Amino acid sequence: MQRTFLTGLLFAIAIFFHISVFATSDEGGDDKDLKTEIDEYIQHHLKDSHDFSLFSYTRDNGEHVYVGFPLPVILWDDGLKVFSSSKFHHGETLAEVDGNFYKLYHSKIYKTDAQGTITYDEDHHPTNVKPLDFSMTKSVVMIMITGLLMFLLFRGLAKSYAKNGGIPKGIGRFFEPIVLYIRDDIAIATIGEKRYKKYMSFLLTIFFFIWFLNMFGLTPLGVNVTGNIAITTALAILTFLITNLTGTKDYWKHLFDPLGDSMPWIAKIPLYIILVPIELLGIFIKPFSLLIRLYANMQAGHIVIMSLIGLMFLFKNWIGSSLSFGLAFAISLIEILVALLQAYIFTMLSALYFGFASEEHEHAEAH
Repeated sequence: MQRTFLTGLLFAIAIFFHISVFATSDEGGDDKDLKTEIDEYIQHHLKDSHDFSLFSYTRDNGEHVYVGFPLPVILWDDGLKVFSSSKFHHGETLAEVDGNFYKLYHSKIYKTDAQGTITYDEDHHPTNVKPLDFSMTKSVVMIMITGLLMFLLFRGLAKSYAKNGGIPKGIGRFFEPIVLYIRDDIAIATIGEKRYKKYMSFLLTIFFFIWFLNMFGLTPLGVNVTGNIAITTALAILTFLITNLTGTKDYWKHLFDPLGDSMPWIAKIPLYIILVPIELLGIFIKPFSLLIRLYANMQAGHIVIMSLIGLMFLFKNWIGSSLSFGLAFAISLIEILVALLQAYIFTMLSALYFGFASEEHEHAEAH
């Protein structure tokens, strides 16, 4: 009961936090209608940024005040350019570095002139030079925090095992059953007892990495890391590389000879014209399904929650606003399960692909 109460309290705080941001952002001095403002805020929430902004408000004189902290901007433009993102002031000013001017436009940095001119092509896409951007965005910061948290957590768990004769203490008691479940019911069940160990480090890392990032996205910090397709693509590429670099000869033989010795080669040629391209295409479809599933589910969850919160400001009455708040709170609780479920699905499917790649057929027994 106590844990349920604390969980509900956490997400109530998160929802109130987002409500306060909606209520205080872009107040006054703006001719946009409320629906447009809500839509722009949701789009801003989903994007990565070069600063860690918690919330903002507008003073009586029209000045926008942002509460948060800047992050380092690292550019390569005829040399290394390093400066603080505070120079952009959330895209409202230009950053002058070594005589060059840079502008933050739609979360991307462009090189411009002293007036901040942005030129466009016929499709209204910016044509300004875009320097190579190696900046530490808020997603990068959360990835580093998650990595450090995992290192400290499992380092402590390993020490606990060593000190207590293989019996975990403290928070390790909560994580040990999860580790054992991933080992016994995912890795061994799909890869096999002979070869699962070489994949365990990746499977454990990817599960807790995705799970922790998903949970951070539901806190008042609201960092949508796994809703960034670049992040999910990088994770899927790792699964793709491990699958194909560790694949056995039987795995590759199955791709180019899926029918085996079941019929003569002359009879198989017409079938292979269709089967072999499908098998080879499946190599890329599998990781693509991984990245799209994780990206779409986490992106959709954030959009639904923020849209429900936005409805409170459209209804402007106790009945409609109360219903919107109740639905947003319920969806937030469901997202706890989704956060864990998406980590499980990504890990499970990765293990399944590893199992296909590491499978070896006993040809003698088959004959």
